[in-house]
Amino acid sequence: MTTTTHPAPATAARAAPKAARGIRRHLTYSPWLFAAPGLLIVGAFSLYPFVSTVINSFTDRRTLLPGHFVGLANYRELLHDDMFWIGLRNSTLYVLGVVPALVILPLLLALLVQRHIPGIAFFRAAFYTPVVASIVVVGLIWVWMLDDRGLINALLETVGVGKVGFLSDQWLLLVSSMAVTVWKGLGYYMIIYLAALANVPRELHEAAAVDGAGAVRRFVTVTVPAVRSTMVLVAALSSVAAFKVFSEVYLMAGPNGGPAGEDTTLVMLVQRVGTGLSGRVGYASALSVVVFVVVVALMLLVLRADRKEDA
Repeated sequence: MTTTTHPAPATAARAAPKAARGIRRHLTYSPWLFAAPGLLIVGAFSLYPFVSTVINSFTDRRTLLPGHFVGLANYRELLHDDMFWIGLRNSTLYVLGVVPALVILPLLLALLVQRHIPGIAFFRAAFYTPVVASIVVVGLIWVWMLDDRGLINALLETVGVGKVGFLSDQWLLLVSSMAVTVWKGLGYYMIIYLAALANVPRELHEAAAVDGAGAVRRFVTVTVPAVRSTMVLVAALSSVAAFKVFSEVYLMAGPNGGPAGEDTTLVMLVQRVGTGLSGRVGYASALSVVVFVVVVALMLLVLRADRKEDA
């Protein structure tokens, strides 16, 4: 005959708290273990470069030289740098020219393609195609079109208007770059608006129609208030992207930033100053910090304007 032995009640009582403590430890550390790969990636490719850039902005570091601490010398220098003010002017103008268009035009486009009619999927894909196209390819296509011997000038000459210096005039070059940015971003923000419009109750439009509201009035009184938070999001995203513009202007204006460098943006200036064997990494880092501060200020302005409207 075999006898089964059971743990004493005192032993079981002591084992229970230990098991509970073990479970609590697992619950405490397990989430961090799952988040560790993402945190490492963010730290290595975002946090460390940001901290390194801030530190370098207070040094005279160059590409092949470690540099020494110079305090605020780089920031004092950029205040007297004409190219810095030109870049700040162009980046600001870019925001003012691009953001309103990317807030309003994609919404109107989303309203057009929202309808469930045969063949609408083709137009949605067509409008989104520029988003997935390479910016280099898009820029070269527009350069060929806007060149003095390009397609658009050939058409203008055919109708008797004459050639227009889209790529040789300072302001026309900047406006042409803005047009490329808007054209390429329409489809991206259209998708965001489509998701927001899908959540607008149809009953609101039906009630407004019963009250005699036309299409324009329904757009102003129903659609815009319903997607206002999405408009704020689009304004914030497009503001940051527009202020940090590089590829469009670089491809259309060239590495020198157009005639006499008058179309240089801040990010182009950072690239020009901080690259190469003799690149001034310290000064470029100071410019990058300024770009970061302005971008954060833009975000705060957009969010504050949204809060004021809510109040």
